[in-house]
Amino acid sequence: MQSSLFANAPAQTAERFSLQNAHMLKVQLGNGHPQDCLARVGSMVAFQGAVDFDGNMRSGAEQAAAAATGEQLNLMRAVGTGTMWLANMAQSIHVLSLDFDGLTIDGQYVLALDSSLTWNVVALESSQSIAGAGSYQLDIRGNGKIAIMTSGKPLVMRVTGGNEAFADADAVVAWSTGLSIGLEAQATSQRVYSRRRGTGEGWNMSFRGEGYVVVQPSEMLPPADFITSGGWMANRGLGQQGGMQGNTWGQ
Repeated sequence: MQSSLFANAPAQTAERFSLQNAHMLKVQLGNGHPQDCLARVGSMVAFQGAVDFDGNMRSGAEQAAAAATGEQLNLMRAVGTGTMWLANMAQSIHVLSLDFDGLTIDGQYVLALDSSLTWNVVALESSQSIAGAGSYQLDIRGNGKIAIMTSGKPLVMRVTGGNEAFADADAVVAWSTGLSIGLEAQATSQRVYSRRRGTGEGWNMSFRGEGYVVVQPSEMLPPADFITSGGWMANRGLGQQGGMQGNTWGQ
């Protein structure tokens, strides 16, 4: 049997975390690497070797934080000796090495991480809740690797003391924990409560300090219940199955 398909054989690398391709992560377990890894629930697409999967037990503090804020990491634990491949909805994957520094990120963008890393839920200092940024984020710290996901190839902006950065709050994925952030409503001079009417650019996030900001080329999608065939809108004739120009969200 011959085909160009066979060019997609397992990538040959000794790295703990590596990219099989832009949309699939390869993770080595054992054989000189740690024998366990935390990964997004349901993200395993293939594995070789003796690898077991189990739910990850959350501490009491993690459970309390999840209940209070809704921000959490839904993780499974892979243990053994072998190789596994992870993916989620063909999203783009990026591997970062944390060297006792911190990354602030929404839990939905985390694919996998070393169990040596720790995380806490942190609140954004704003009275507003933004679709992409949310009111709470995860502060992940320690020494280890983490794989994050974006919808498409991201922009990574360098922020320095004299170089403040701004981004659409619905497109921001993650940023260096040491940055100072702000949420700003853009108002016109004519009406203070008019937030750039007609532009769809009502909220910005500002970043100051020293670090990086990761921005994806996609803004936050509407809630899943609004776009699935059996969702709230579809059941009322407004979703993918008809009504209101077929689909309110243009899908």
